[in-house]
Amino acid sequence: MSMLYDEGQQAIATESRRVLDARTSKDRLLKLLEQVGELDQPFWDTAVEQGWTALAIPEEHGGLGLGLVELGLVAQAAGAATAGAPFLTSGYGAVSALLGSRNAELQARWLPRLASGEALACVALAEGNAALPPSPSVIFAGGTLMGTKPAVTGGIKADIAVVWASSGGKPALVLAELAPAERRALNSYDNSRLYADLTFAGTPATVLAEGDAALALARDVLARMAVVAAHEQVGGAEALLHIARDYAVTRKAFGQLIGAFQSIKHRIAEMYGLVEVARANCIHAAASEGTAEFLIAAADARISATEAYDTNSRDCVQIHGGIGVTWELGLHLHMRRARSLAVEQGNLLFWEDLLVNQLTGEAA
Repeated sequence: MSMLYDEGQQAIATESRRVLDARTSKDRLLKLLEQVGELDQPFWDTAVEQGWTALAIPEEHGGLGLGLVELGLVAQAAGAATAGAPFLTSGYGAVSALLGSRNAELQARWLPRLASGEALACVALAEGNAALPPSPSVIFAGGTLMGTKPAVTGGIKADIAVVWASSGGKPALVLAELAPAERRALNSYDNSRLYADLTFAGTPATVLAEGDAALALARDVLARMAVVAAHEQVGGAEALLHIARDYAVTRKAFGQLIGAFQSIKHRIAEMYGLVEVARANCIHAAASEGTAEFLIAAADARISATEAYDTNSRDCVQIHGGIGVTWELGLHLHMRRARSLAVEQGNLLFWEDLLVNQLTGEAA
């Protein structure tokens, strides 16, 4: 797989970052932290206007027919800007589930609406600490869903949800419209993620896959969303690296720039190394889309990107000293996002276990 972007992909990366740099407001993002159930509407309007919602959707369904590499580049720019809406990732997850289901009727109904930004989607797989519980508590029977999915990213605003459920003792992946469902918004440390408990009480739903096919499709959807999230993490980690570097070459202590001290130089060098390792893993994972190695590559990207964003968010604050923890500087926007992305799409324990199983267990 090529580890280099072509000219078109480089143009996507440059333009998406330029647009978001011009339209992102730190003050607007800070206000969102104190508002439950509200997204960064200017960011989402930009995503629709720029066609980012249509990037990975086939042309016959109103999309641009591009892939995970291009969507990852946009996600990277969104991560650098701590964009205040989760729907690039969850929308892509729903698109992947619909395409994997081979249900032409559902594809024709929802893919054009997802491409245009008219409809928003979330993916409700996890329960508690289990990213893909073997026995989900939500039950699908008689064409309806019963039960609750907790803390679903984007759940408070989404129009449809891809839900991991149990059907007659077998796993099932189903699509439900959320208008009849009950939603309880959660006040979290990163409110722009729009977390909500979704309670289904006889909510109509349609099967996308059942049994082993459902498990395979759900894993693929989760891996694809994890790669998008990993790109977002890399974008945030790289932004923090640049912020720390710029501060270190301007701030003085004891009569010299703090960047001259070994403790600062070494820390910034370590931040750089983490970003580049994670970036390489993200490129490889996105380029491996549709291959037998994709699940392993996705786990590599997810693990390294989580470590990079978590570490850089902490170290950037440390390099800034006392000013690093102030509300006005806004570094905590990245710290909050680093923590929220670390648990969405499965935590590190899930991906580490999956990687080990693929290398030495299930794949052996």
